[in-house]
Amino acid sequence: MTTRTRILTGITTTGTPHLGNYAGAIRPAILASRDSNADSFYFLADYHALIKCDDPLRIQRSRLEIAATWLAGGLDVDRVTFYRQSDIPEIPELTWLLTCVAAKGLLNRAHAYKASVDKNVEAGEDPDAGITMGLYSYPVLMAADILMFNAHKVPVGRDQIQHVEMARDIGQRFNHLFGQGKEFFTMPEALIEESVATLPGLDGRKMSKSYDNTIPLFSSAKDMKDAISRIVTDSRAPGEAKDPDNSHLFTLFQAFSTPAQSAEFRSELLQGLGWGEAKNRLFQLLDDQLGEARERYHQFIERPSDLEDILQLGAKKARAVATPFLNELREAVGLRSFVSQVQVTTQTKKKAAKAARFVSFRDEDGSFRFRLLSAEGEQLLLSNNFADGKTAGQVTKQLQSGQPLDVRSDDLGFSVWLDGACVAQSPAFADSAARDAAIDALRVALTPAQD
Repeated sequence: MTTRTRILTGITTTGTPHLGNYAGAIRPAILASRDSNADSFYFLADYHALIKCDDPLRIQRSRLEIAATWLAGGLDVDRVTFYRQSDIPEIPELTWLLTCVAAKGLLNRAHAYKASVDKNVEAGEDPDAGITMGLYSYPVLMAADILMFNAHKVPVGRDQIQHVEMARDIGQRFNHLFGQGKEFFTMPEALIEESVATLPGLDGRKMSKSYDNTIPLFSSAKDMKDAISRIVTDSRAPGEAKDPDNSHLFTLFQAFSTPAQSAEFRSELLQGLGWGEAKNRLFQLLDDQLGEARERYHQFIERPSDLEDILQLGAKKARAVATPFLNELREAVGLRSFVSQVQVTTQTKKKAAKAARFVSFRDEDGSFRFRLLSAEGEQLLLSNNFADGKTAGQVTKQLQSGQPLDVRSDDLGFSVWLDGACVAQSPAFADSAARDAAIDALRVALTPAQD
């Protein structure tokens, strides 16, 4: 059976998406999400935005624009998990658990922190002037983003490779301290796409909001044409051969054209195509490619409630993974319920309990639940939410009463039913053999003790 690769990508919500964001991150991520072997998690990194921006209106607008951009660009939310970072309360809690094992010396070496310190020293200021704990702890929050969903691959630019490596270091430390032989966290790998373009801006430097040299992705056709007209070119007149390899305009054209279109455009530049006409060709190319997506984008912008509904559904999908996993991590570090595990009365039952055991706990919303854990601590079953501990206990007692167990298999998982209602569900297992082994463990755990 082919193992699906989990891919995770986030975009910080501090500005309006531009052509560079689209070509360098959004477009390749959307294409990758269509791979049947990919399990894709894409999120709006709005907690990260608070590190860089203290303008609430800008952050709010950026969240709206970036969400609309992903969807207008063709992201299929039925195939992926698409969510806002701030809608997942498990993320900041995991950040704290990881902060407690992250070495200060490791964080001292973070590029962004060191660059800020160096800048202060050069200016003759205190080394930590203006540096917040948000900036300093940024790598831990990014580690939580990645490790919460145990991503295998994290597409990043070269300036972010260090953060993925730090996530590995922090995850390994947690596994070592609390795993007791279990690897809670998968070790992520940075995915560098050499073929993905880093686009130049209007002045030839990397297209970036900080340089104010961007071409907004879904601005009006007129605004896009005006921006393209400001692209810096050399002074060669129409009729003079141009140098495509050193032309920012040609690099932009190449990022959105087919190989045949690119070759034809290159040939025309070498033959003396004027810069004015070349800019018009670039505009036509972009307008043709982005016109329909632009219309979809503005429809989403005008219907923010639709975006909200989509993101809430995405958050529900993400939390279905995050909530039980965080509960497992809480137990691993000792943040456990005082309710003891199910007691057994015979040696036979004790041996069964070692193989699998029930654990009761109280969820964040105040409801009560129970789970079945294997001897290795893997979650085999998670109950529904119950309004009070008494009800949860009655369900557990009824399951252990010895009555025939109603277990219903579904693909690679199963559910447990009582009186015609589903009361607990398993996670998806790697294969049917693992699922069947979990069902056997459940049956053994529920076998009444023999006198």
